[in-house]
Amino acid sequence: MGIVPAELSSTELSAIRGAFLDFVGDPFFQSVAESVRYLPDGLLVLKDGTIADFGPYDQLQAKYGKVKTTHYPDKLILPGFIDIHIHYPQTEMIASYGAQLMEWLETYTFPTEAKFKDTVYARHIAEFFLDELLRNGTTTALVLPTTFPQSVEVLFEEAQRRNMRLIAGQVLMSRNAPEDLLTPAQTAYSQMREQIQKWHGKGRSLYAITPRFAVTCTEEELQLAGSLAAEFPEVYVHTHLAENKKEVALTAELFPDRSDYLNVYEHYGLVRDRAVFAHCIQLDESAFERLSQAGATIAFCPTSNLFLGSGLFPLHQAKHTEHPIKVGLATDVGGGTSFSQLQTMAAAYQVMQLQGKSLSPFQAFYLATLGAAQSLSLEDKLGNFAIAKEADFIVLDAQATPLMQLRNPVPVPQSIEAIATTLFAIMLLGDDRAITATYVGGALTTKL
Repeated sequence: MGIVPAELSSTELSAIRGAFLDFVGDPFFQSVAESVRYLPDGLLVLKDGTIADFGPYDQLQAKYGKVKTTHYPDKLILPGFIDIHIHYPQTEMIASYGAQLMEWLETYTFPTEAKFKDTVYARHIAEFFLDELLRNGTTTALVLPTTFPQSVEVLFEEAQRRNMRLIAGQVLMSRNAPEDLLTPAQTAYSQMREQIQKWHGKGRSLYAITPRFAVTCTEEELQLAGSLAAEFPEVYVHTHLAENKKEVALTAELFPDRSDYLNVYEHYGLVRDRAVFAHCIQLDESAFERLSQAGATIAFCPTSNLFLGSGLFPLHQAKHTEHPIKVGLATDVGGGTSFSQLQTMAAAYQVMQLQGKSLSPFQAFYLATLGAAQSLSLEDKLGNFAIAKEADFIVLDAQATPLMQLRNPVPVPQSIEAIATTLFAIMLLGDDRAITATYVGGALTTKL
C-alpha cells in the first residue's frame, strides 16, 4: 500500500497547463520583480522526469500543441515543498502533551523510537510517513530515522519506491538516553560508512551524517562523525543546535573546553556547507556570523518551537545582509504539529509578528521551495521550474474549503500583486486539503 507515482514512458512528452508561481531569486534580498516569477497561464513540458520546457502558454502552444496536456484551470502550480528537518519515527507521537524539549524526549520520544528495532514496524511507519508528506505536497525531505540501521534501510527503500528525493542517515547516540537506543561509536561509524556507500547518490537518495545532538554524543562519536564528513564531503551533516535553554546549559557542562554550543560541532569539523542545524534559537551574534562564514544552513521549525516552548527563531538575524545564512522551512514532526508546510508558514509568520517583524507570503513560500533547495545545495536539481530540473511540483487550490472560497473569490488572479494576497490566505487558512495534486519526477502520485 502507499502513494506511488504513475509510470511514464521515458521518451514521452507530457505537459501541464495552469497558473505557475516560482522563484528565481531571494525575496529577502531582492525585489518581487527580481525574485518572483508568475505566469497566470503557463505551460510546463515534461520529459523523463525532468522539465523540458517552461513558459507562457500562448508562446509555447504552437510548439507543443499535440503533446498530451493536463489542464488545471483555477489552480495554482508551484514547485514541490521541501522539508529540511523532520523525524519520521515521531509520526505516531505527534501532539503529545505537556513538556518542553528534554522532558519531552524522555517521556515520549525515546520510548517511541525504541519500537523501530522491529523492521516490520519501522517499514509500516515509513510508508505512512512518506505518504503523509506527499499528501501535504512535500516532495523532498531531510529526515532523521533512529539509531537502528534497519530504520534507515526501510526509509530509503520506501522513498525509492515512490521516486522521492530523500536525505537521511542513522542517528548517532551513545549516551544520555535509554540503553536500548544507544549504539557504540565505533559500531555506528562502521554502519554509517556502509550506508553511505550503499545509498548516497543511488537514485534520488542522499545521505546525512546525523548526530542527534551534542548532549547524546561523546567526544569519540563526534570525532568519528567528523572523520566521515571529511572522507565523504559530498554527504550532509544534520543535527540540532541551541533549541532549548536547558539543552544549551547541559551541553556547556558536557563540553567545558568548548567556547559555546556551535564550537562543539566546529571542533569536530561538522560546520560546513551541507551542514544543517535545526532550531538555532539560543545563539549569539558570533554564532550566526560563524554559521554564515561556514556556508552552513539553519532549519527554521516554527510549529515545533512554539509547541515545545523553545523560543522565537530570529529569522531577520539569519537573513541579515552583513552575514546571511541559508535557511529552509521545516515541520520538525513530531515536535512540530503538522506535516503541512502551509501550516508551518502560518506559524513562521506568527513567530515573526511576535518579534515585531514581518514575513511576506513570497518569503514564506520561498523558504519552502527554492530557498530550501539552496539550503540543501540542491538548487541545480530542485526548487523552481528551470529547464532540466527534476519535475517535482504541486497543484494548489485557493478555494479548497468554504472559508478559503469566501476569502479567495478569484482563485487565479492575473497580477503579481493580487497573487500575493491569495498566497497569504492560502498559507494562513490552508492545509492538506489545499493540495489538489502532487507530482514526483513528472508523474502524478496515486494511491494503490
